[in-house]
Amino acid sequence: MKPASCQQRLGLVTVIVQDYDEAVEFFTQLLGFELIEDTHLPDENKRWVVVSPQGARESRVLLARASAPEQSDRIGDQTGGRVSFFLYTADFWRDYETYRKRGVAFVRGPRVEKYGTVAVFRDVSGNLWDLVEPSTPAA
Repeated sequence: MKPASCQQRLGLVTVIVQDYDEAVEFFTQLLGFELIEDTHLPDENKRWVVVSPQGARESRVLLARASAPEQSDRIGDQTGGRVSFFLYTADFWRDYETYRKRGVAFVRGPRVEKYGTVAVFRDVSGNLWDLVEPSTPAA
């Protein structure tokens, strides 16, 4: 077993987007994520854009604008039609109703599964996300 000082964690996951500003607006205004960083990079008119669910310390998303045809081909389909991302919540119905009122497109309505209450929504780029309230607290 490794000492505590050697523990690892996942720092960022990437969502390939068509447009930085459109993606930032979706994640911050509709989902209520925090904008952690938006830094203009000198090369190729790129930005380093990081968002995170409210209050999350280790869950961060890098919004990366597609800059090549093979990247553009993956926008909205990073996992071949499967759910790409899982957003855990402590209050499913609060977040589900808030997101619906803000215009988030749910493609599968709420259902109760062994693992918790879940509904599937589509982000601004077309990726599928599960909104999940786990039946047991997430580890």
